[in-house]
Amino acid sequence: MVRHLKKILSNKRYIKKSHYIVFVFLLFSVITVQSVYGQITYCNPLNLDYTYMIYNAHDDISYRSGADPAVVKFRGEYYMFVTRSMGYWHSTDLTHWDFIAPEKWYFQGSNAPAAHNYKDSVLYVTGDPSGSMSVLYTDNPKKGDWKAVPAILNDLQDPDLFIDDDGQAYMFWGSSNKFPIRAKKLDRNKRFRPSEKTYELFNLDAAKHGWERFGENHSDTVLGGYIEGPWLTKHKNKYYMQYAAPGTEFNVYGDGVYVSDHPLGPYHYAPNNPISYKPGGFANGAGHGSTVQGPAEKFWHFGSMAVSVNVGWERRICMFPTYFDKDDLMYTDTYFGDYPHYAPSSDETSGQFTGWMLLSYEKPVTVSSQVKEYSAENLVDESIKTFWLAEENNDKQWISIDLLKPADVHAIQINYHDYKSDMYGRIPGLYHQYIIEGSMDGKQWKVLIDKNSSDKDTPNDYVALANPQTARYIRYKNKHVPTPHLAISGLRIFGLGSGKKPQKVKQFAIDRKIDSRDSHISWESQKNVQGYNILWGIAPDKLYSSWMVYGKNELEVKSLTVGQTYYFAIEAFNENGVSERTKAQEVK
Repeated sequence: MVRHLKKILSNKRYIKKSHYIVFVFLLFSVITVQSVYGQITYCNPLNLDYTYMIYNAHDDISYRSGADPAVVKFRGEYYMFVTRSMGYWHSTDLTHWDFIAPEKWYFQGSNAPAAHNYKDSVLYVTGDPSGSMSVLYTDNPKKGDWKAVPAILNDLQDPDLFIDDDGQAYMFWGSSNKFPIRAKKLDRNKRFRPSEKTYELFNLDAAKHGWERFGENHSDTVLGGYIEGPWLTKHKNKYYMQYAAPGTEFNVYGDGVYVSDHPLGPYHYAPNNPISYKPGGFANGAGHGSTVQGPAEKFWHFGSMAVSVNVGWERRICMFPTYFDKDDLMYTDTYFGDYPHYAPSSDETSGQFTGWMLLSYEKPVTVSSQVKEYSAENLVDESIKTFWLAEENNDKQWISIDLLKPADVHAIQINYHDYKSDMYGRIPGLYHQYIIEGSMDGKQWKVLIDKNSSDKDTPNDYVALANPQTARYIRYKNKHVPTPHLAISGLRIFGLGSGKKPQKVKQFAIDRKIDSRDSHISWESQKNVQGYNILWGIAPDKLYSSWMVYGKNELEVKSLTVGQTYYFAIEAFNENGVSERTKAQEVK
């Protein structure tokens, strides 16, 4: 919208003076809203007021987590159900989310919930591998007066409730390194009574599908991966059964898809799997999620990202634009997946990468104080798993980053970390307060973001500035965090530098191994480059997978399918932009 209004304003001769004043007001209003709420763009991980986990309290392990998101559209608005969150979130635009503590709720410790919009009610089912389950329903999810159909389902982990256009209901489930994704028909006229027959749909085949192998970067060849989190999407009379593998705590956690002409199969493996995959960058993982149609009927895929510092189940929520190509292949765009993108809207820019680069990567940092093993450099190393820890938690703590050269700052993301927080469950009244300042000389400072009076809980706060501000130095001044300690895993500054973009990458080589699930990729390193994007897919125009690599000139890709031909390309990037991409190389 901002882009459209600016275009109109640049053509003054086509509008009357009074109309011009109105357009100026509209532009100012939209930009102001962007400044205050970060409305026009978003950045992964999503900035939700995540619930602190409760089931590890006896081990004195405190951590926030959001995972396994089930997002449904209901009466033109959206509801997000998340593992063990003691409630759920509501949004009108898939960008701003408000937590709902329902009037009546069940299963406070629910795992991997399922939700479905059917006629005039939201239906909800929670995963419980050890007991009976109920279908909950309400026609007023904002109020949350949930009612329960008596329990008729048992021992289902990671359920997915789906009701087809003909009214036939199904329950899919699966979370195992042994059993496949399974299904039962449900009789809606008999309290969702399940069929006696259980249908087995498909299982992992890691001997063929490299991405289904267990471990960080699929490196564990002993343990089998987990197949979990089924989610069925119907599009143009085809059924796309999404599933997650190989394990939620790993960088390679992603979603694949099988496709069928019927909800119960037979299902066929999609050649471009995994369809949702983000193994590199600041925050890793894009698995166990859901797909929903957002504004203008555009598809969005929500998934889980790994933090995995305090415990393996420490996670965050992410979302990516999702498409169906001319060959009916489903794919999710995770390109620059934790950089700012245009938020869901009816605008044609929706879901696109903004082009704002990372200005803060490995730049000099000074801080008010630090605990030795958690040093300031961790703020700018592009890893959510490392963090800076201040010696004290008070309003005397600050961070200053020298960008080395003046740059146009567009947005800033602050990712707080839980270090020995000793906090559990849903805690009311949490909030973060701070100020961000910019300077050209490190002496005269201008306020860029003022959250000194904020009453919001913002553990992964992201703010897009009303207008880009030119600065060489960026300073964070702490006022209040709700945790006992002040710890930050990433102070990420986005914008555009004034220097040159990298050159086209040279000597790009792909060595596909005897085990054709694996490829070793190498290239000539460049100076003045932050990192590289390796892109691949099953055709030159289907490079749907990507991997961000920082500070290296080689990569092991172990996610390929036996017998499948691939095409690879590479590009370099720095704070000034992205290089020309190499021509896609065929690798048989």
